[in-house]
Amino acid sequence: MKSSKIWTIISFEFITRVKSKGFIISTLLGPIFLLAIMVIPGIVAALSMEDTSKKIAVVDQSGYFLDKIVNSDKSTFFKSDEPIEKLKQQVLDGSLDAFLVIPKNIDSVGSASIYTPGGGGIGLVEKIQSTVSEIAREKRLIDAGVNKSVIDLVEKEVKINTVKVTKEGVQKDYTEFYSIFGYILGFMIYILMFSYGALVMRGVINEKANRIIEILNSSASAMEIMMGKIFGIAAVGLVQVLVWILMIMAVSLFAGSLLPMFINQPEVVNLNSMPTPAQSLPFEIPPIPIGTWVAFLFFFLAGYFLYSSLFAAVGSAVNQEEDAAQLQTPITMPLIIPILFMPAIMGNPDSPLAIILSLIPFFSPILMTARIAATTVPIWQIILSVALTLLTLYFSIWVASKIYRIGILMYGKKPQFKDLIKWIRLAK
Repeated sequence: MKSSKIWTIISFEFITRVKSKGFIISTLLGPIFLLAIMVIPGIVAALSMEDTSKKIAVVDQSGYFLDKIVNSDKSTFFKSDEPIEKLKQQVLDGSLDAFLVIPKNIDSVGSASIYTPGGGGIGLVEKIQSTVSEIAREKRLIDAGVNKSVIDLVEKEVKINTVKVTKEGVQKDYTEFYSIFGYILGFMIYILMFSYGALVMRGVINEKANRIIEILNSSASAMEIMMGKIFGIAAVGLVQVLVWILMIMAVSLFAGSLLPMFINQPEVVNLNSMPTPAQSLPFEIPPIPIGTWVAFLFFFLAGYFLYSSLFAAVGSAVNQEEDAAQLQTPITMPLIIPILFMPAIMGNPDSPLAIILSLIPFFSPILMTARIAATTVPIWQIILSVALTLLTLYFSIWVASKIYRIGILMYGKKPQFKDLIKWIRLAK
């Protein structure tokens, strides 16, 4: 009888939400949106790091740097024969953005000065730093009697091929790709847990505000209502995630099969006995191990149930969404903290910091998923993480059910944390 009531609630939540336009649009456009918010900021940062829209006057007291600096970017640098005091005045009155002074003894001093009205952004400093340093390095080598052709040869970059050693032999290592992919998976879980958890909370608040919860409570227990809503929205999230996985796999196969037909490739150097793909791209899309997808699904569901139960408890305790801000802070902070540590952990996913943080149950859904995608995580760490996450999940549902049982029938006074603790003690 109880299972039929829960199933009825699950079916209602699932069908109502899956049929909505919002679900269809977010399912189709979700991967594109997630990829955009992950990739575009990085591209913009990389392109703009040394970008500056300012005009910079160059005063070269050494007589060597001027032409080279101006020729490096004529839209930014220009020659100036004005006295330094006059240039300072132009900076003060706003007619000049900045000016660069190259001292006569720059080789011994090892520094130049940029004069600005203050600020200017990191792009301004990075642009001048890289430009002057490159020219100074070349000058020192020429002064030391090094031939220009030798300098060009020395400055030519060397490409490093990463090779992974396995029991089956050697194969190409895709460390960078898997690190980025792990970051994306972790970020996806963060977005999904946050959005679906908040969806559960808003649903509970709306039902309570409209007194629908009282009708439901007359025919089903508080625990049945809460679990039905959580499982129903979980099913919605699972369907969406499975669609996204299939879309990602389809795009990977499509790109790997068709793009080489339209792109001319440079010759690929074979590394000893390392097999090379029959068709090659300027970027390679390696296979995603099935274990990565299994870990992603498990930690998504475990993280969802953990956080959504707590979000449901908060929703049951308040009468309107504005009142939930203070109570949900302890829930949202453990969601945000892993994202703050993500760059450091992806830089070294096997470090003690990465191991410790990924074993903390509230962080595991995001960080352990990212580590599993980025590196080879020891099996004992995965098992320990799963066990701790499940134990924490059980505890969170137990706490949430006690708050939910009393909170759904409480109206009027805005509850505080001490009230929630009291409800946990009073609830049977």
